[in-house]
Amino acid sequence: MPSPYSLPLHALRLAGKCAMPLILWFSAGELARFVLMYAATEVAYGDARQVRLVIVMTLLTIIVLASLTVTTGMLYSLRGALWEMRARAGDGVADERFFRALDRVAPAFAVLYLAWGFQNADAREVIQMDYFHNLQEGLNDSFFGEGNLVGRGLIDLDWRVSIGAMAVTFVLKLLFAKLVEQGKGKFAGFGAAFSEFAFVFYGLNGTVAIADARSEWMDHRTVVAGTKDAWHEAQEHLPAWKAITDAFGDFWPLFLDAVAVPLAWLTVAMLVFGAYSDETRALVKGTRLERGVDRLESSHDLTQKSFDQVTGGFRDRWLPLANSLRMIVNAGLPLFGMMCLCYVALDVGGQLADRWVRTLVGSRTEWEWVIQGPPLFFLHELVVTVLTMALLAATYDIAATRARLSGRPLTDV
Repeated sequence: MPSPYSLPLHALRLAGKCAMPLILWFSAGELARFVLMYAATEVAYGDARQVRLVIVMTLLTIIVLASLTVTTGMLYSLRGALWEMRARAGDGVADERFFRALDRVAPAFAVLYLAWGFQNADAREVIQMDYFHNLQEGLNDSFFGEGNLVGRGLIDLDWRVSIGAMAVTFVLKLLFAKLVEQGKGKFAGFGAAFSEFAFVFYGLNGTVAIADARSEWMDHRTVVAGTKDAWHEAQEHLPAWKAITDAFGDFWPLFLDAVAVPLAWLTVAMLVFGAYSDETRALVKGTRLERGVDRLESSHDLTQKSFDQVTGGFRDRWLPLANSLRMIVNAGLPLFGMMCLCYVALDVGGQLADRWVRTLVGSRTEWEWVIQGPPLFFLHELVVTVLTMALLAATYDIAATRARLSGRPLTDV
């Protein structure tokens, strides 16, 4: 029975044993990411600008899909070193191919990626590269008081074009979703992920334009204005209310970074390794809440649809994490605590190590970091990402092995 406290050593063992494929996957992903971002900064300028901006959005979608492929590839390369996979092989279970795992992971990866806003970092990097790549043009236009298009490749898409592209990708989204449900199509899952991302990215400008108009209208309504005034009055006059809300605001981001985000990535790892469920019934199985699920599923279609509309966003964000938490807690709370502790330690330790290396390298002039910075950033991201993937795989491996030895093996639900 492996100890939960052996998690760091097991993660290091996996990282050392699979170091070469992990490094190759990460390097290939960074190369593809750079090429796609560079293409996005080039294609955004010229005639037929709206068509070009649609291409920029498409490239952003492909960038996110590249992240999906690389993440799945890094986790897949760790499968052969896991105790659980060897136990499955001993039971006669054939190992699945990479593209089969990728196709299964893609739809859920898209939901998690969008639900937790991971795409914001990708969009931010595209804009930063656009500014850096076209820095001289932007400075010249600003110096002469002229407007410029630098850094606007993701926000200048006309809202009518945005809504039209959104409608097309919505149809594709429904088509691929049907194929996934019916188990048809060799890459239906990957197509579903592409249409999911494209639906959000293409429709972003149109929905923002509509939301801005709606929020401006709402701000002038008496009820909304009165609610805001009441909230400010409560903060000023209720004892300790402002202190409570401020403390919660300070604590909540830390909770998300230290607990929720690691669980989200663990969910992806469990998808790759083949032990995961996002069903409500799997989460509440064996509890009193299962009766409530039975009643909901036996209720009128309108009731079920209304419930799905109200709870859809909440379930997309938290239900997969709750299932991952359920599976890891079955292996013991210490394992969950060790995973969160190691995840945070990798993040903080990586930042401190990066700062120490930059201090050690030093520079005589500021512009030298334009040359020295990218290799150091690549090295930092490589080490942290490889160790993080190994940590997720080790967490799953220990949880699955403990469950198997306890007579309750983790299997697909």
